[in-house]
Amino acid sequence: MSQVKKDDTVKVHYTGKLASGEVFDSSLERDPMEFTVGSGQLIPGFENGIIDMKVNEKKTITIPSSEAYGEPRKELIQEVPKDRLPEEIKPEVGMGLVSKTPEGQEIQLVVKEVNDDNIVVDGNHPLAGQELTFEIEVVGIG
Repeated sequence: MSQVKKDDTVKVHYTGKLASGEVFDSSLERDPMEFTVGSGQLIPGFENGIIDMKVNEKKTITIPSSEAYGEPRKELIQEVPKDRLPEEIKPEVGMGLVSKTPEGQEIQLVVKEVNDDNIVVDGNHPLAGQELTFEIEVVGIG
């Protein structure tokens, strides 16, 4: 029986949990996730964790933040004057915003603070700094 190796296209079902046990994502209620191992589509710890698994094999892996979304970076937290926001936007803590770099790349931001004249936005991935646990089942190797 074949085992997962680099460059294989695989289908997996997974449930991702935080250290607290809270589920942050799962494929169980939808189609399995399909990706090519080693293509960089997923966090390194997930891709490395399924190497050598067989079809129908189940496994639980714990991924340190360094192999997931990394540690939060201070330079991705910035204060922005409210007058730089479009007029129709009324910022609230927890609200998601999208900004564009001069090159046109979109950056997802989350509002962390709202002050009288400014807002504080965070461009870190919401799971940065977190250890993640995944329950994985390989359902296909292509």
